[in-house]
Amino acid sequence: MTLVWNPDTLAPVTQAKTVAKGEIVPKERIAASIHIIRGQKVMFDADLAILYGVETKVFNQAVRRNSSRFPLDFMFQLTIKERESLRSQSVTSNRGGSRYNPYVFTEQGVAMLSAVLRSKRAVQINIDIMRTFVKIWQMLATSEELGRRVAQHDRHIAVLFQHVQRLLTAPTVKKNRMGFAAPKG
Repeated sequence: MTLVWNPDTLAPVTQAKTVAKGEIVPKERIAASIHIIRGQKVMFDADLAILYGVETKVFNQAVRRNSSRFPLDFMFQLTIKERESLRSQSVTSNRGGSRYNPYVFTEQGVAMLSAVLRSKRAVQINIDIMRTFVKIWQMLATSEELGRRVAQHDRHIAVLFQHVQRLLTAPTVKKNRMGFAAPKG
Protein backbone atom coordinates (compact mmCIF):
# COMPACT_ATOMS: atom_id res chain seq x y z
CA MET A 1 0.00 0.00 0.00
CA THR A 2 1.36 3.44 -0.90
CA LEU A 3 1.04 6.46 1.34
CA VAL A 4 -0.19 9.68 -0.21
CA TRP A 5 1.01 12.78 1.67
CA ASN A 6 -0.05 16.37 1.30
CA PRO A 7 3.25 18.18 0.66
CA ASP A 8 2.04 21.36 2.39
CA THR A 9 0.82 19.89 5.68
CA LEU A 10 2.75 16.59 5.61
CA ALA A 11 -0.48 14.95 6.75
CA PRO A 12 -1.94 11.86 5.10
CA VAL A 13 -4.42 12.70 2.35
CA THR A 14 -5.85 9.20 2.32
CA GLN A 15 -6.03 6.88 5.29
CA ALA A 16 -3.33 4.27 4.82
CA LYS A 17 -3.24 1.45 7.37
CA THR A 18 0.33 0.23 6.79
CA VAL A 19 3.35 0.59 4.55
CA ALA A 20 3.74 -2.36 2.18
CA LYS A 21 6.27 -4.91 3.44
CA GLY A 22 9.00 -4.29 0.86
CA GLU A 23 8.45 -0.55 0.60
CA ILE A 24 11.28 1.69 1.73
CA VAL A 25 10.23 4.47 4.07
CA PRO A 26 11.85 7.77 3.10
CA LYS A 27 13.81 9.52 5.85
CA GLU A 28 11.77 12.67 5.16
CA ARG A 29 8.61 10.73 6.06
CA ILE A 30 10.13 9.77 9.41
CA ALA A 31 11.27 13.34 10.08
CA ALA A 32 7.81 14.67 9.18
CA SER A 33 6.32 12.30 11.78
CA ILE A 34 8.25 13.91 14.62
CA HIS A 35 6.29 16.62 16.41
CA ILE A 36 6.88 18.86 19.41
CA ILE A 37 4.29 18.30 22.16
CA ARG A 38 4.71 19.43 25.76
CA GLY A 39 8.18 20.61 24.80
CA GLN A 40 9.30 17.13 23.71
CA LYS A 41 10.00 15.59 20.33
CA VAL A 42 7.45 12.79 19.94
CA MET A 43 5.92 10.43 17.40
CA PHE A 44 2.26 9.40 17.27
CA ASP A 45 1.20 5.80 17.76
CA ALA A 46 -0.59 5.83 14.38
CA ASP A 47 2.52 7.10 12.56
CA LEU A 48 4.70 4.50 14.24
CA ALA A 49 2.20 1.76 13.41
CA ILE A 50 2.27 2.78 9.74
CA LEU A 51 6.08 2.78 9.73
CA TYR A 52 6.25 -0.62 11.44
CA GLY A 53 3.69 -2.02 8.99
CA VAL A 54 0.99 -2.92 11.52
CA GLU A 55 -2.43 -1.52 12.40
CA THR A 56 -2.53 1.04 15.19
CA LYS A 57 -4.75 -1.26 17.27
CA VAL A 58 -2.21 -4.11 17.07
CA PHE A 59 0.66 -1.72 17.79
CA ASN A 60 -1.07 -0.34 20.91
CA GLN A 61 -1.92 -3.86 22.12
CA ALA A 62 1.77 -4.80 21.98
CA VAL A 63 2.65 -1.66 23.93
CA ARG A 64 -0.07 -2.30 26.54
CA ARG A 65 1.22 -5.88 27.05
CA ASN A 66 4.59 -4.30 27.91
CA SER A 67 3.34 -1.20 29.73
CA SER A 68 6.01 -1.47 32.44
CA ARG A 69 8.60 -0.61 29.77
CA PHE A 70 6.93 2.74 29.00
CA PRO A 71 6.97 5.22 31.91
CA LEU A 72 5.48 8.70 31.37
CA ASP A 73 8.75 10.14 30.09
CA PHE A 74 8.78 7.45 27.34
CA MET A 75 5.10 7.54 26.32
CA PHE A 76 2.00 9.52 27.26
CA GLN A 77 -1.56 9.92 26.04
CA LEU A 78 -2.71 13.27 24.72
CA THR A 79 -5.48 15.15 26.49
CA ILE A 80 -8.75 15.94 24.70
CA LYS A 81 -7.67 19.59 24.45
CA GLU A 82 -4.31 18.62 22.88
CA ARG A 83 -6.01 16.26 20.43
CA GLU A 84 -8.49 18.95 19.34
CA SER A 85 -5.70 21.49 18.98
CA LEU A 86 -3.74 19.11 16.77
CA ARG A 87 -6.79 18.37 14.64
CA SER A 88 -7.23 22.07 13.99
CA GLN A 89 -3.59 22.14 12.83
CA SER A 90 -4.17 19.21 10.42
CA VAL A 91 -1.75 16.90 12.23
CA THR A 92 -4.46 14.29 12.77
CA SER A 93 -7.45 13.35 10.70
CA ASN A 94 -10.72 15.22 11.11
CA ARG A 95 -12.58 12.70 8.97
CA GLY A 96 -13.35 9.40 10.53
CA GLY A 97 -10.14 8.87 12.44
CA SER A 98 -9.83 7.32 15.84
CA ARG A 99 -12.13 8.01 18.74
CA TYR A 100 -9.41 7.82 21.39
CA ASN A 101 -6.73 10.25 22.43
CA PRO A 102 -3.56 9.09 20.71
CA TYR A 103 -0.45 7.95 22.50
CA VAL A 104 2.81 9.67 21.69
CA PHE A 105 6.30 8.26 22.17
CA THR A 106 9.38 10.26 23.09
CA GLU A 107 12.78 9.39 21.67
CA GLN A 108 13.38 7.04 24.61
CA GLY A 109 9.98 5.43 24.07
CA VAL A 110 10.75 4.79 20.42
CA ALA A 111 14.05 3.21 21.45
CA MET A 112 12.17 0.98 23.92
CA LEU A 113 9.88 -0.20 21.11
CA SER A 114 12.81 -2.21 19.76
CA ALA A 115 12.48 -4.46 22.82
CA VAL A 116 8.75 -4.92 22.18
CA LEU A 117 8.54 -5.17 18.39
CA ARG A 118 11.10 -7.69 17.15
CA SER A 119 10.41 -8.29 13.46
CA LYS A 120 13.19 -7.57 10.94
CA ARG A 121 11.17 -4.64 9.64
CA ALA A 122 10.71 -3.25 13.17
CA VAL A 123 14.46 -3.42 13.79
CA GLN A 124 15.25 -1.59 10.54
CA ILE A 125 12.56 1.05 11.07
CA ASN A 126 13.80 1.60 14.63
CA ILE A 127 17.35 2.13 13.36
CA ASP A 128 16.06 4.64 10.79
CA ILE A 129 14.00 6.48 13.41
CA MET A 130 16.90 6.67 15.86
CA ARG A 131 19.19 8.01 13.10
CA THR A 132 16.58 10.65 12.30
CA PHE A 133 16.38 11.72 15.95
CA VAL A 134 20.19 11.97 16.03
CA LYS A 135 20.18 14.14 12.88
CA ILE A 136 17.59 16.42 14.46
CA TRP A 137 19.75 16.75 17.60
CA GLN A 138 22.78 17.50 15.42
CA MET A 139 20.87 20.16 13.45
CA LEU A 140 19.69 21.76 16.71
CA ALA A 141 23.23 21.75 18.08
CA THR A 142 24.54 23.24 14.84
CA SER A 143 21.81 25.89 14.93
CA GLU A 144 22.68 26.82 18.52
CA GLU A 145 26.39 27.02 17.67
CA LEU A 146 25.60 29.10 14.59
CA GLY A 147 23.45 31.38 16.74
CA ARG A 148 26.31 31.85 19.22
CA ARG A 149 28.74 32.64 16.41
CA VAL A 150 26.38 35.14 14.80
CA ALA A 151 25.85 36.83 18.18
CA GLN A 152 29.63 36.99 18.69
CA HIS A 153 30.13 38.45 15.20
CA ASP A 154 27.32 40.94 15.88
CA ARG A 155 29.15 42.14 18.99
CA HIS A 156 32.39 42.52 17.00
CA ILE A 157 30.58 44.39 14.24
CA ALA A 158 28.97 46.71 16.81
CA VAL A 159 32.41 47.56 18.28
CA LEU A 160 33.81 48.10 14.79
CA PHE A 161 30.86 50.34 13.93
CA GLN A 162 31.50 52.45 17.05
CA HIS A 163 35.15 52.91 16.05
CA VAL A 164 34.18 53.91 12.51
CA GLN A 165 31.62 56.37 13.90
CA ARG A 166 34.32 58.00 16.02
CA LEU A 167 36.63 58.26 13.04
CA LEU A 168 33.93 59.80 10.87
CA THR A 169 32.94 62.49 13.34
CA ALA A 170 35.15 65.53 12.95
CA PRO A 171 37.16 66.37 16.03
CA THR A 172 36.46 69.73 17.58
CA VAL A 173 39.59 71.85 17.21
CA LYS A 174 40.14 75.08 19.08
CA LYS A 175 41.04 77.78 16.66
CA ASN A 176 44.10 79.69 17.65
CA ARG A 177 44.44 83.22 16.50
CA MET A 178 47.45 83.87 14.41
CA GLY A 179 50.13 86.01 15.74
CA PHE A 180 51.46 86.81 19.15
CA ALA A 181 49.17 86.93 22.09
CA ALA A 182 50.35 88.68 25.17
CA PRO A 183 50.03 86.75 28.37
CA LYS A 184 47.25 87.92 30.58
CA GLY A 185 48.19 88.93 33.86
